[in-house]
Amino acid sequence: MPFAMAADGTELYYRDWGTGVPVVLIHGWPLCGDMWEKQAEFLAQNGARVIVYDRRGFGRSDQPWQGYDYDTFAADLNTIMETLDLTGAVLVGFSMGGGEVVRYLAKYGSQRVVKAVLISSVTPFLLQTDDNPDGINIEDFQKIEGQILTDRPEFLKSFGLQFYGRSMIHHSVSEPVLEWTFGLALMASLHSTVAAAKAWASTDFRQDLPQIKIPVLVIHGASDETVPIDKSARKAIKLLTNATMTEYENQPHGLFMTATDRLNEELLRFIEVGTSMTKHMTASAVL
Repeated sequence: MPFAMAADGTELYYRDWGTGVPVVLIHGWPLCGDMWEKQAEFLAQNGARVIVYDRRGFGRSDQPWQGYDYDTFAADLNTIMETLDLTGAVLVGFSMGGGEVVRYLAKYGSQRVVKAVLISSVTPFLLQTDDNPDGINIEDFQKIEGQILTDRPEFLKSFGLQFYGRSMIHHSVSEPVLEWTFGLALMASLHSTVAAAKAWASTDFRQDLPQIKIPVLVIHGASDETVPIDKSARKAIKLLTNATMTEYENQPHGLFMTATDRLNEELLRFIEVGTSMTKHMTASAVL
């Protein structure tokens, strides 16, 4: 299996599929890169080079004790970008993965990146503070932490229902999908699950977002109960200087599974695989 080594020696597992425009898919909490299977397959089949990696502490990557903060997460993403020498890339971050995208672009610039996508992202800042009064109360995050520490499997089982907006009468995803998601989440360590949750709950990206000048597509479910749209995407779009936003009506947090076809097609249009390949071929012919 291919691994990239981070600055502190942590090995990051990645997959590299297809040829064409590099698209880096960054997973959400508490899952791993496998959550992107429908997007990775579709984009690779339609002319993109798809790179999917597991965040430290999750999936097949190492599970170190330290490094569960967004500066380190962004540095890990930079490791992937440099190890594979990616240029002209599109970064796609889901949920807490949106934080990686934003912090990476703010810290490392866009020399290797031409576009970015934030899906169900935790940006700009979720925690309630004096200067963010309509954020989420810290006691709510502490309750989540307590539930994870007390019985992580039980928490993850119930979390999956909210994640996909599934109820007794609204089967947004199948029972096997819930079981698959549960299995992906259990691949992480208890420590990384808690530490990463603290990071996405408390990290402030409000100074990072205005620094991003490349085109950004913001996608969010209007019925997202995990990362409510009013506390995230509708605020983020106001801080970005070159962004468009699509709201998916009646869609929950995990819309990569509940609105797969729509999301895949929108990603493909935004990435402009065909246009980018044509430009590349034309430039090669001139040379």
